[in-house]
Amino acid sequence: MTHPSSQTAPGDRNRPAQEGGRPGVDALGREGTGPLAGVVIADFSRVLAGPYATMLLADMGATVIKVEGPDGDDTRSYMPPVRDGEATFFLAVNRNKHSIALDLKDPQDLDVARSLIRSADVMIENFKPGNMARLGLDYAAAAELKPDIIYASITGFGTGAGAHIPGYDLLVQAASGMMSLTGDQDTQPYRAGIALFDVITGLHAAIGILGALHHKDQTGEGQLVELNLLTSALSGMVNQSAAYVTGGVVPTRMGNEHPSMYPYAPMQTGDGMLIVATGNDAQFVRLCEALGLPAVARDPKFAKTRQRNEHRDELRKILHATLATQSAAQWFSELSAAGLPCAPIQDVRGGVEFAQQLGLQPVVLAGNGERKIPTVRHPVEYSRTPVDYSLAPPELNESSELVRSWLLHQKALAHA
Repeated sequence: MTHPSSQTAPGDRNRPAQEGGRPGVDALGREGTGPLAGVVIADFSRVLAGPYATMLLADMGATVIKVEGPDGDDTRSYMPPVRDGEATFFLAVNRNKHSIALDLKDPQDLDVARSLIRSADVMIENFKPGNMARLGLDYAAAAELKPDIIYASITGFGTGAGAHIPGYDLLVQAASGMMSLTGDQDTQPYRAGIALFDVITGLHAAIGILGALHHKDQTGEGQLVELNLLTSALSGMVNQSAAYVTGGVVPTRMGNEHPSMYPYAPMQTGDGMLIVATGNDAQFVRLCEALGLPAVARDPKFAKTRQRNEHRDELRKILHATLATQSAAQWFSELSAAGLPCAPIQDVRGGVEFAQQLGLQPVVLAGNGERKIPTVRHPVEYSRTPVDYSLAPPELNESSELVRSWLLHQKALAHA
């Protein structure tokens, strides 16, 4: 297909034929079969939201050139934990990328950054609002360098009245209302155990970039794609934010229980807690049958979801009395065999090992050379264009010579 405004589709100068899933070679020599092979991404993002987005895109075959400052991404120093002296935080979100260190205050390095933008299909940054404009690398400047550039910009609280607020995930968890929902009723608000909204914003960024790439494939047009952590947080809080926006109800902390379903919570067994999740009336009937309590399912106080919510304290005592007769492991085996949603409460090691037991292969080695790093598997499987893990998370400035050589080649092509 030919664009209305261009004779060459975005990335086609680098994209090899990949019919039938045959390996292709990206702009910097990486072999792969991913669906984004040929797309070049200039990654000026740091820490988590942006790097997570670009790692997902890199897994899918995009050529991601990570631009770091002279001292590297901040997360290189987020220790402990470490693996062979490297921060696992950095290793978690930077596989399949090439690293080049540039001091954007240095005119020569700034010229290299501009050359990179000219040769890229996508640019992504998460600097404090105004910083890229001062460097001459904002969307307006980038679009002059590359009119069809897709420019993804991530901020904490937008570029308007909230531009001065630093974009830290913990601030967003607090300001969004999320912390008010986390913890028991009689405890203080808690943050999530991960940088939840950085991750959600990274996912939204990847989706936004893919949408813009599709538009570019149809029209040849680039565009500005803007995201902020607070808007992503409110979107990611789904039913809880909708409770207020749509229903006028301000949700409150309920510990591990669900505001609209019961039982949908940790249940006390003979030796510990087991998550039991009944999402509808039919599942509740089957749960009661599995527990030897068929009469409870017929009780008008418990027969329907709304009634179970209203009488959850009474129902909890009945269920716990029966669950206390066996261990969590025994109940997990029996209830799972009956097709009922339940799960043991495990630590992270247990979660990874559980996925391994299920054959989900959660751990993959990133890197084809001597340096191979265990990383968490990409979450999507493609039947025709599988992702790959050919590049380990890069050492600082590891690809400087390679990137600079490629940029010179691109410049020569442009002037040919």
